[in-house]
Amino acid sequence: MNSDNSSTPRVTPRLDLIGVVTSDMAASLAFYRRLGLVFAPGSEEAPHVETTLPGGLRVAFDTEDTVRSFHPGWQPPAGAGRLGLAFHCGTSGGVDAVYEELVAAGYRSELKPFDAPWGQRYAVVLDPDGNGVDLFA
Repeated sequence: MNSDNSSTPRVTPRLDLIGVVTSDMAASLAFYRRLGLVFAPGSEEAPHVETTLPGGLRVAFDTEDTVRSFHPGWQPPAGAGRLGLAFHCGTSGGVDAVYEELVAAGYRSELKPFDAPWGQRYAVVLDPDGNGVDLFA
């Protein structure tokens, strides 16, 4: 390995993938399908699943067992998550409708829709692993 950084060209990283660790792949994919993400049929049985969003950004889901296969000491975080996914719902009414549809399907609400002081309609629903998923317009 070259320790002289002066001859190493500068690499600019590009955000390419957001990874989510899940305890139940089928439950997670069902939740995110309701938010418009598309996964191949049969993905529920896979240990690793990816989808590509318009624009090229990928979202990946790994089971806890998959993560432990390369990081044996890994444990799920305790308490609230530190990373959130936010879904634009088009309009204030869209936020309310998506929120109501998710809560009616049995997903837990963290924040009911409200008009935020920064000018957005905003709500938060928890995915099956307790990650906050923001809905906004």
